[in-house]
Amino acid sequence: MRRLIENNAVTLFVVVVVLFMIIPIPPQLLDILLVLNLSLSVIILVITMNISEALEFSIFPSLLLITTLFRLGMNVSSTRLILSNGGYAGEVISAFSELITAGNVVIGFIIFVIIVLVQLIVITRGAERVAEVAARFTLDAMPGKQMAIDADLNTGIIDEQQARERRAKIQRESDFYGAMDGATKIVKGDSTMSIILTAVNLIGGVVIGMLMGGQDFSTVLQVYSRATVGDGLVSQLPALMISTATGMIVTRSVSEGSLGEDMRSQFLAQPTAIVVAGGAMIFLGVLPNTPHVSLFIVGIALAVAGALLFRRAQAEKEAAEAAEEVAAEEPTEEVPTAADYYKDISNVYSLLTVEPIEMEVGYSLIPLVDERSGGKLINRIVIFRRQYAQEMGFVIPTVRLHDGSMLGTNQYIIYIKGEEVARGEILMDYYLALEPANPVKDIDGIETVEPAYGIPARWILPENKEMAEIYGYTVIDPLSVMLTHLSETIRQHAYELLSRSETIQLVENLKKTSPELVEEVCPGIVSYALLEKVLRNLLMEGVPIRDLGTILETLVDALANTRDPDTLTESVRGALSRTITRQFCENGQLRAITLDGEVERRIVASLTRNERGIYLAMGPELIQPLISQLAENIRKFQELGQNPVLLTSQVIRVYLSRLLSQYFPNLYVLSFTEIVGTVQIQSIGNITMQASDEKRTVGA
Repeated sequence: MRRLIENNAVTLFVVVVVLFMIIPIPPQLLDILLVLNLSLSVIILVITMNISEALEFSIFPSLLLITTLFRLGMNVSSTRLILSNGGYAGEVISAFSELITAGNVVIGFIIFVIIVLVQLIVITRGAERVAEVAARFTLDAMPGKQMAIDADLNTGIIDEQQARERRAKIQRESDFYGAMDGATKIVKGDSTMSIILTAVNLIGGVVIGMLMGGQDFSTVLQVYSRATVGDGLVSQLPALMISTATGMIVTRSVSEGSLGEDMRSQFLAQPTAIVVAGGAMIFLGVLPNTPHVSLFIVGIALAVAGALLFRRAQAEKEAAEAAEEVAAEEPTEEVPTAADYYKDISNVYSLLTVEPIEMEVGYSLIPLVDERSGGKLINRIVIFRRQYAQEMGFVIPTVRLHDGSMLGTNQYIIYIKGEEVARGEILMDYYLALEPANPVKDIDGIETVEPAYGIPARWILPENKEMAEIYGYTVIDPLSVMLTHLSETIRQHAYELLSRSETIQLVENLKKTSPELVEEVCPGIVSYALLEKVLRNLLMEGVPIRDLGTILETLVDALANTRDPDTLTESVRGALSRTITRQFCENGQLRAITLDGEVERRIVASLTRNERGIYLAMGPELIQPLISQLAENIRKFQELGQNPVLLTSQVIRVYLSRLLSQYFPNLYVLSFTEIVGTVQIQSIGNITMQASDEKRTVGA
């Protein structure tokens, strides 16, 4: 019973509040509820000032509705008591009336009107606008944030669990700011309703007092106006604090700590401004006909405080410079020159070796690589290698890093087996801001394109970073830009990095856990050459090869029917259906593009066999509408921040995937047999032959 009450306490509270609007309550109970309302508003205001981000108080939109309903319920109850008890509605309202009015009803009424107007025109309207803009920017920035999470996941900075948590946080932010956009309308309506209830109390009191009580107009006005002003102030003070809390929570966008911590750190970081303000106050104090004492006290206090802060900042700067000098004076190891190294002829043979992965950087980018200068690129590559091995079951070879004398100072080149596959250029003293889908306002910067995903972007100065984030841009530091490009390039060419020796190493590693399987299968039944081809096919389309035991068992069964590597790969993909589904399924749902039955039949009819195998021989009347419709539907995935997926039958999957990879490198082609049956498939678009049929009809 106790647990039932605890789980439904909020529900019971809301029901009771609604009943307060109907059932009369005694003045003593109303006093307690009004004090509770005031206390609750203070608690909410303090919480909003001590959080660093809005999601720490994610229940605020619902809480705003509940507190508003509670306040309106108290207003209705107090109105009933004022009109039925001759202007008496409890000690709290009477005390507030005496405190504010000080015997003068006009003063109290003016103060009440000022509070209502401040809340309605200044705070509520401002909070409403901020919430609207924040909701808009948050929604526009979602695709960019999703891509940034994918980039961090690819580089190994975060794992899959952290990526899911960050994606969930982005979704919660979107939902929160969307709810706040509507919740601010509630605050605005509450202010309007308070004015209406004040008018009702005055008019109703005059009618009841004069027509039903037989009192004169001045007495009635004095009694009911006092009670009305007291009632209005009791309700408007909590409403004002709730409105302020609303404004606080929607403006906590770029904070790193509580409001007090941020104000203290950011004010104290500007001693010059404090000194100038103190000097200005002292100057004003010298002028005739000014409040000299007050200006001198404040001015001298500000000047002294600014001078102390400036001295502390100088001491910290000198300490940092001394530490740098000590570090510079430490002896460094002498590095042999290239001429001395190659005097030994055996070292020349090292030039004949083709490195699996190389990265050549310009002069300005060396600090990112050199660990002695604080470069973190090598550590980040190590993290990426570990994360990729856990995710894909393949260990990335060592990445050889060296400087390039022929490169531009800000350029870098990525080589796979000695050949250039990608290059980029980054600016060390800038940040890369990825443009949202619909930017509301441009940020000053150098226009460019993000090298890994081809997203329009701008190089911006560090001082514009916070403003760019407010405008909805996704801001990335130079090291992450380069590392993301490197990791994506490695992922795209991972199948080229799988050598025969690496295949044997993977089998030897499997022998530690499944020795019987390896001894039975490799290399007697499944040769290392055939296994290497199948594993390369899987890596080429981003399918993990971590479950090597299942792959070998499936190959043994499939070899009874065929030795074609493509057909064998399709059998293995079916056995890895759970792994493939997990890659693209989110919350039990798979978004994908589907093919019309007629399209699939025409593609099957286009399959042609020659001495090299089976390939698709599709004419332009089939390829053109297929490509154009796919391009249109892939844009929908970009808006959702997800990888595009095309679902087909198993018969044509591999051939269609190879054909479409020339046009859409990031498109994943899956077959229905690779999707677990418990997953709900949501069709983002359906590819039909309507376009080509219409052209053929016109031509006829």
